Amino acid sequence: MFEAAELGRKLDKKTFKDLVTPLRAALLQEQFKLSAKKRPVIIIVEGVDNGIKGELINRLNEWFDTRGLEVHAFGHKTEAEHERPRFWRYWMSLPARGRIGIFSSSWYTGTLYERTFRKLSARNFDVHMKRISSLEESLAADGALILKFWLHMSKDIQRSRFKRVKKEKKTRWMVSKMDLALHDNHKKYIQAAERAIRMTDNANAPWLIVEAEEARYRDATVAQTILKALEGMVEQTEICSDGDSVARLVPPAGTHKTILDGIDLSQSLGKDTYSSRLDELQNRLTQLSWQAYHQQKTTVMVFEGWDAAGKGGAIRRVMNAVDARIAQVISIAAPTDEELAHHYLWRFWRHIPRAGRMIIYDRSWYGRVLVERVEGFARAPEWRRAYLEINDFEEQLTEHGFNLLKFWIHIDPDEQLTRFKEREQIPYKQHKITDEDWRNREKWGAYELAINDMVARTSTDYAPWTLIPGNDKKLARIKVLETVCERLENSLGKR
Repeated sequence: MFEAAELGRKLDKKTFKDLVTPLRAALLQEQFKLSAKKRPVIIIVEGVDNGIKGELINRLNEWFDTRGLEVHAFGHKTEAEHERPRFWRYWMSLPARGRIGIFSSSWYTGTLYERTFRKLSARNFDVHMKRISSLEESLAADGALILKFWLHMSKDIQRSRFKRVKKEKKTRWMVSKMDLALHDNHKKYIQAAERAIRMTDNANAPWLIVEAEEARYRDATVAQTILKALEGMVEQTEICSDGDSVARLVPPAGTHKTILDGIDLSQSLGKDTYSSRLDELQNRLTQLSWQAYHQQKTTVMVFEGWDAAGKGGAIRRVMNAVDARIAQVISIAAPTDEELAHHYLWRFWRHIPRAGRMIIYDRSWYGRVLVERVEGFARAPEWRRAYLEINDFEEQLTEHGFNLLKFWIHIDPDEQLTRFKEREQIPYKQHKITDEDWRNREKWGAYELAINDMVARTSTDYAPWTLIPGNDKKLARIKVLETVCERLENSLGKR
């Protein structure tokens, strides 16, 4: 692959100078159009030498308007980054729609280094590359323009460059110990890079191998490629549009079988039994939550369910047992403008807690395949691909050692109607009932189908759904607490 690159290509000073002025003007013009196109641009710069990556990025930083540009260089992980899944720091750095993000060292870099120095097996290297490919496909499907540049030079030229740079005191810093180590293992590094490029090169996130021995040729080639890609961008509304409407003919509620039909809603719990079990389980959870904190075992809980199913009551009983300093409840409503400017999973990645903490989502990323699907806020291609995106997201959490618990609290339409009427009559509950809640009842059948698909497609070995019968609130709360305690005990090795 790299042997086919045309090494030694150059641009003379006059040609470069004549090229740069109109090129810079065109780049700025296209950058200013980005906000109207509502698409983010991600530029990844990788290569054999950190010094030349820095030179190129500084040139792009000079040519673009820095007010719409973000440059991210990823080095050794901070303590906060170590406590979260590997991709967390990259998600936190993704540019919003209408902005350009340049990644110097990216989600490729660390894995390439690990494979070069044989700290990572070939199998695990391939697993990571497949995850990168999935991430890039997801971002591209959401509208991101992804451009990836590999800056290549021969080992001999790199050696000569190192000697030249190290002679000068003001440039000596440009050659790091890692650069020298990679140079000594040049063949292994190139082999790892070739495999990475083969596994992750596709139409939505293409690689361009750029001969980088001469700076003018390198910079002009990259800038012209970026310009051509920006000129070819279309507005976000045109992406992935297949004309498929989410409006579907749905059988009336109760006329079709779903996973929810297997839940026994007749179960109940007596008041005395409830009180004693509640006290016992909350005391148990208090101890377990602190043990998890000290052992740095992170817990993420997801609560989904019908309107008025009792999610809030169950969450309160959990939080009553956990110190507020190590736990947080995130209530998910309609996305803010900032959240809409990113991939829908971004706002959930940003809330991932540090090690040992507990976070509870009152509604979650499953809104993409529930309310957004049924109400038409997400187009069919968007919610259909969300099942795989969600499974991958959850797998990354559990691979990092997180406890992930997902609860669906189920009630029947009659019980919901009773609770709606009760809310209308009780002053301190009236804020809980809205016109939207009543409208959603009319789409009960559509939601049943969506819930069935959600559970069937996202209940995995590493992140199973727990379906809670909710017609009796006391029983639902106890079952939630029992499940949380059992999962924490398993993760702490107490069972």
